[in-house]
Amino acid sequence: MRIRNIHTKFGLMLLVLSFAKVVAQTSDTNFEVPVMETIKRIETIFNVEIKDYDHLLNDKVLEYANWRIQQGNLELSLSNVLVPFNLVAFKNGDGTYEVRKFQYHRVSEAVAEQRLSFLSHLYHNKEQWEARKAELKACMTSAFGLDKAPLMPKSEPILTKQRIYDGYSVENIGLEILPGVYTTGSIYKPYPLGENAAIVITPNGHFGNGRYRESEQIRCAMLAKMGAIVINYDLFAWGESRLQFPSSTHRNSIASTIQVLSGMRLLDYVITLKYADRTRVGVTGGSGGGSQTMFLSALDERITVSVPVVMVSANHSGGCPCESGRGIHLCGNGTNNVEVAAMAAPKPQLIISDGKDWTQNVPETEFPFIERTYSFYDKKDAVKNAHFKNEGHDYGFSKRMAMYPFMAKYLDLDLNKAKNKQGKIDESTCIIEPYEALYVFNDKEENLPKNAIKDIDKLYELFGEKNLRVHDEKE
Repeated sequence: MRIRNIHTKFGLMLLVLSFAKVVAQTSDTNFEVPVMETIKRIETIFNVEIKDYDHLLNDKVLEYANWRIQQGNLELSLSNVLVPFNLVAFKNGDGTYEVRKFQYHRVSEAVAEQRLSFLSHLYHNKEQWEARKAELKACMTSAFGLDKAPLMPKSEPILTKQRIYDGYSVENIGLEILPGVYTTGSIYKPYPLGENAAIVITPNGHFGNGRYRESEQIRCAMLAKMGAIVINYDLFAWGESRLQFPSSTHRNSIASTIQVLSGMRLLDYVITLKYADRTRVGVTGGSGGGSQTMFLSALDERITVSVPVVMVSANHSGGCPCESGRGIHLCGNGTNNVEVAAMAAPKPQLIISDGKDWTQNVPETEFPFIERTYSFYDKKDAVKNAHFKNEGHDYGFSKRMAMYPFMAKYLDLDLNKAKNKQGKIDESTCIIEPYEALYVFNDKEENLPKNAIKDIDKLYELFGEKNLRVHDEKE
């Protein structure tokens, strides 16, 4: 099969002659026609509307194009015509179709529902699900490269001076999670600090300003006031992590490995503290932090409560390679974030979703699938969904208001310490610190430890791998 792009200067001429070409097509030219003409024919045959908003079909010609139309099968016809160009047709909620570039991390809602249906037929009881879960866990561990990770060095964590506020304290931490690789973040603790404090890991997502943004600081401070030791840390090649690895490397697949490992090894450190209760460990984050929440819950048995926010979706597995770049969703001959979230069962889980991103169908589509998995353990009451149909992609006020009581209930936190005299949860007493207060190394490369790695290739080598990333020309 020969596929080619028509040179731009001939594009207009071919469009003018396109109708004549359709009529005149023969085996002498391998029945070659502009793809746009075939798409129009499909629209007529199946009485549908197909949009090409990004002009992805312009100047594209395909051999045997009209022969690829399968009567009575719209989806197959579209696939036959678009796949040779690495394009797909997404079905929108209004019934129209949209031509898009193929995205390995995203499928249409129709395909997502089909996949969930397929997955639901793989197991019908606890024993079958446990076998599936074990298969997924082993594969994900290998895909992330966690089984090849060097041991965490025994170096002491780098801790800054503690700042004391109303009901909580903050100090920053630089933890050497791998030889020469430092994860930077902040530790929020109840103040005064008693014994047996719960632990909450809070991976942050791709929201602006990372872990330094106001909503992130508030979330951590409030949980600390309620009685938890809260660990918040930079994404790979974000924040102070950029002192070691430039922001361009955030889209390397190894980023997802480091982010999962950061959560695990920060937990390794915190559970050694004499006042930490290793039997009460929560995790919560939004967007990319929601992905990390699901991954940590699925892979780390120490996690006892999870709250993934605006990321549990059957049709979207994370657009950044730091979420989906290691191919974990190929595990088990194909999985998705819904099944990954279900791996937390039977431990308490609150799934927070909204109506203006890829979690818009959670109440009707994703949540019933996860609830079914919890039913294998007779624990349907342990999984909840807080859906905000009029809200968008964030970890905003109302979503935090849903999270606080859930964490309080299952981590045995004191919710009253987060309330004002009127009995309402009140975030106004939290202090929003300036960026520089949250730095470990004062955001200066010269303050890094002398052994700090500053080469992405050397980071790959720690796992016995090579950096094979193919760079996008637009980057």
